[in-house]
Amino acid sequence: MSVDRPHPAASESSDRFPSPEAHGWLGLQGQVCVVTGAGSGIGAATAQAFAAAGAKVALVDRDLPAARRVAGLLAEQGAQVLALECDIADEPAVLAAAQQVRRALGPVAALVNNAGLLRPAPLASVSVAEWNAVLAVNLTGYLLCARAFGQDMLDAGRGSLVHVASVSALHPQTASGAYSASKAGVLLLSRQLAAEWGPRGVRSNVICPGMIRTALSAKFYEEPGFEQRRAAATASRRIGEPHDIAQPALFLASERSAYMNGAELVVDGGLGCMLMDRVPRPGFNQNHSETQP
Repeated sequence: MSVDRPHPAASESSDRFPSPEAHGWLGLQGQVCVVTGAGSGIGAATAQAFAAAGAKVALVDRDLPAARRVAGLLAEQGAQVLALECDIADEPAVLAAAQQVRRALGPVAALVNNAGLLRPAPLASVSVAEWNAVLAVNLTGYLLCARAFGQDMLDAGRGSLVHVASVSALHPQTASGAYSASKAGVLLLSRQLAAEWGPRGVRSNVICPGMIRTALSAKFYEEPGFEQRRAAATASRRIGEPHDIAQPALFLASERSAYMNGAELVVDGGLGCMLMDRVPRPGFNQNHSETQP
C-alpha cells in the first residue's frame, strides 16, 4: 500500500514559520528591515509597523531631521532603530548607508523601497532635467537600494524586497511628468528582480497604492469638498491613510507571504472597481456626491 509523503518543501516551510507565541505571527522579531523615505507618510507608518512587530528598523531619508524625529518616537517605544541621511539616487551614498546599517544593526532581511519624487508637468513641456530627476529617484534609486541592501539577502539565501509603486503605474496620471512612467518601470524592475533573485531565495513584490493621504497630496485636501469627492470615487468610500499601505508591506516582507514573488498588490480602496460606475447610465448611476454607498 502506498503512503502519501509530504513534499520536502512542506516541512521546510513549517520550519520557516515561527510560532506566534515565540516570535509573533509575522516572524519579524529581531530582523533588520530598511525603509526608504521613512521620514513621513507611508515610509514613517511602515517603519512604525516594523518596529511594532519587533524588527530592528533603519529609517533612510534625504531629510535627516524628519527621519530622526520618527526614529526618536520609535526608540521611546523600545524599538531598536537607526536614522540615516541618504539620497537614494546617489550610488555611493546608498552603498555607504548599507554599510552603516550592517555595522549598527546587522545583515538586512527586508527592504521597503518607498522614497519617491513627483515633478508635475505635461509631457509636451516637462524638462529633460526634471524627467531624469524623477526617474533617478523613483526607478534607478530602487535598483540601487535593492542591490546595496539586498546583498545581505543574497548572501543569506533569503529575504524580501517590497517596492512601493502606485496605481499611476497602471493608469497614466496626466500632467505628472515622468511619475507614471517611473512607477510603471518599478513593476518590471520588481518582476526582473524576482526572476533573477528568486532562485537565490530573495523575493520581490510591489504595492500599488491609490487614494492615500500623504505629504504629496496634503494640499489637495485643503480645498472644500475635495475629500468627499475623492472618497466617492472609491468602493470603500474613504481616503486611505499611510497605515493602510504599511500593513500590506509588513505582510510582504514577512515569510507569511513566502510564495508571493513578482506580484503586484493593488491597495486603492476599490478605486479600480469603479470605472463602469463612472460611465453615465441614466437610472443606474449612484450618487457620487455622497461618501456612503
